Order: sequence, then structure tokens, then C-alpha cells
Amino acid sequence: MLDINFVKKILNLLVSSGGSFSEIFVQKRVLNSLKLEDSRIESLTSGFELGCGLRLIYNDSTFYAYVDSLNKEKILNAAKVLKSAVTQSRLIKVLNLTEKKSLYSFNIKKYPSDINQKQKSDILFDADKKAREYSCYINQVTCRISDLEEQVFIANSLGHFIHDNNIKVFFAINVIAQKEDQIRTGYKSLAKTCGYELFEEKKASDVALEAAKMAVIMLDAVNAPAGSMPVVIGPAFGGVIFHEACGHGLEADAIIKDASVFKGKIGTKIASLCVNAVDDATLQNHWGSYAFDGEGNHSKKNILIKDGVLIQYINDYKSSKKLKVDLTGNGRRQSYRDIPIPRMSNTYIDNGKENPSSLIKSIKNGILAKEFSGGQVDPATGNFIFGISEGYLIKNGIVSEPIKGASLIGNGPEILNKIEAVGNDLDFAPGFCGKNGQSISNEVGQPTILVSSITVGGTEI
Repeated sequence: MLDINFVKKILNLLVSSGGSFSEIFVQKRVLNSLKLEDSRIESLTSGFELGCGLRLIYNDSTFYAYVDSLNKEKILNAAKVLKSAVTQSRLIKVLNLTEKKSLYSFNIKKYPSDINQKQKSDILFDADKKAREYSCYINQVTCRISDLEEQVFIANSLGHFIHDNNIKVFFAINVIAQKEDQIRTGYKSLAKTCGYELFEEKKASDVALEAAKMAVIMLDAVNAPAGSMPVVIGPAFGGVIFHEACGHGLEADAIIKDASVFKGKIGTKIASLCVNAVDDATLQNHWGSYAFDGEGNHSKKNILIKDGVLIQYINDYKSSKKLKVDLTGNGRRQSYRDIPIPRMSNTYIDNGKENPSSLIKSIKNGILAKEFSGGQVDPATGNFIFGISEGYLIKNGIVSEPIKGASLIGNGPEILNKIEAVGNDLDFAPGFCGKNGQSISNEVGQPTILVSSITVGGTEI
């Protein structure tokens, strides 16, 4: 995308100012999105992005500039401006650049660019039809499909460069059901780091059926109980609680800023013995997977918690140097316009040994929380509140009526210690994570887990 001699010239120009690290990040990508609403294609968008980001690190300061093109003169001028931010001098020069080879491989069968607009529209129409046919109570269906093809080049003053390609496809559907004055919503998504072979593994219409069933079932929901009680949290999207209430506190920038309750807890028991938590960007074709992070470092499987003990934080280049620890491959960025920061990839509580049904049978009075809607979290304390979009009462070990108006209120670190049992049905759910104004793809996951007690905010006392 840029010739190596020019890249070395830029890196040397930046680091000659006295900085300890310089980097060039080049990105080219094509994005497409279709949205269906009211049984018709409501919008069709396509975008093309090409640009270059330059980064210079001096002591604890980071200086950044970007150019919306690959024009060499513009990049050189941006580098000169960036260099002027540091007025020291340095004799070390980047003499050679060695390419890092990917340890992560995937085979794309159906590139987004080979799938025409009608084929994509048909996927949405099939999903819309499936959802509406499920029940006469379905009165609104909205779904969308988006895809990304991306090429990335990264080089830095440590003497490394990488070439990388990313292909992603995302499908989501929102179904609204209404019966008299009761209105309920069902939301489901399907996404992977792959091409349109995604829909060979699971049809969009099957995802639509799941969303429709959820919306209709919740029409008969009763008022949720309130108070402290045992809660079974379902697999896949249930992992959003760990992601939000605990995962962000394990990102190294939060540790450095004293904005995490987990600071200074490495080697300390922070969870029940049955809890093992992982961040793994190497999972094959998962939505949050990648070959290289946004700094050109290899993706890794990082054990965060093992048998309840905190093992490590996740970091980027700058925070790893600050904390004097090995890189975890979690320096991620939304685009060439953004500075990389420590971010989760596929973050989950790992499988346990329990049969999920046995967890439910062990509860006399409690609730099953299967899906969550919006919530709020204070990353500095881990305090959270999450709305339950699909939940059920558990009576004498049996799942009974669906509940409405329920929320879970608690503290992430405290909940980790109240996990009594972990099921063996690990599953994942794709999504987007926002931080510092950047939105990136990631997955949450977990098997079914039993928490001894959580405060349930409800409407039935």
C-alpha cells in the first residue's frame, strides 16, 4: 500500500524528534449496509475509506495525526507537524523492517464483493417473512445486514511491519409483538469474521424465528419479583455482565488511571473457584477475532482469571511498557483516525462441569435471566444495573412464567464471588463495544451460571 523505503523514511523522521516509538497505520476498507423495515428495503449505504494514521510516543505522551489519503506529500507533511511536538533528538534509526507473518488463518468462501444487492436483500426478506409468519401478534420487523472488506498495513520503529485482511458480516433483527396494550421486543444477531458463508452455518430466517418467539412469549409476562434472590444467567449474551462490570476493569489503561477495582489484584483470588475467564482473539472466525491487533501484534488467547485467581490484565504497547508486562495483543482501534487502546476481543467465562438443568433444579424461588437490554456500569467500582429483556420465574426447580420489568442490580467483583456453579454449555453473542468514542466488534460469552444472590429490581414485591 506504501513502499517500504517511504515507510522507513516516515518512521525515522518521527523518531528522530526524540520519541521512543513511531508507527504508521494504513487502512483501506469497503463497507456496505442494507436495512429492511415495514417489509421493504428502507436504506442502502456503501462506503469507501482510505487513509493513514501516524503515531509518536514520547515518555508518557502520545501524539497522533492522520491523513485521509495515501498521498506521500500529505503524509510527509503530517509527519513533520507531528515531529515538531517533540524537540529532543535521537540517533537511532530504523534500518530494516521485518514482516510478521500471521498465525491466524481463515478461508473465505463468499466475499462480500461477490454477493450482489439482490442476494443480500433476499436474506432480509426471508427473515422478515419468517418472523411475521410466526404469529399474528408480530406487527413490526426491522433487520439489517452489513459487511466489511478491509486491508491494513502497520509498521513501527521497533522494526516490524504486517499486512492483514479482514472480512466481516453482521446480521441483526428486531421484532416487535403487540397484544392489546402489551408490547414486547425480541432481538437476535448473527455475525462472524468470515464471508457470506455465514448463512450456510445458520440461516437468517432461523435467527428471525428466535427473535419472534422471544417477543411473543414475553407478551404473557407477569410482573417481576423484587429483592435479593438466586439468579441463573443464561449462556451467550449473559456474558455481557462480565464484559461490562468486570472486563473493562481488566483493561490496562483503567489500571494505570486508578479507575479499576482490580488494580493491584494480580495473583489474588477475586472470584469463586469455579470461575475461569478468558479473552481470546484467536477463536476461529469469531466476531471479535483477528490475526493482528491495531498495533500489528499477534492475537493471543489470554487467561484472565483461573480458578478464581486474577492472572493478568489485557494491554496495548504503551500500557504493557508502563506496567512492565508482556503484550497481550489487545491494542485495538476503530480506524486510522484513532489511537489504539486496550480493548477486549472475545471475552468469556469458560465452560464448567455442571449440567445447566441441574442449576435450575437447585433453585426453589428465583429467576432465569436469558437476555439483557440496556444497562449502566461504573467501571471504577463495578456497580451495574442491567435490564432483563427475556426472563422467567423459577419455582421449585422449574422454569415457569416469563417476567417483565425486571433488572439486575449489583457489583461485578461481588458477583464473581457469588457464582456457585458454572454450566457446560458455553456459547457466544456478537456485538459492538464503545470506549473513548471508538466502536469495535467483539463477542461476549459464557455458559449458564448460577449466582447465589443478586438484587432484582422488579414491580412485584
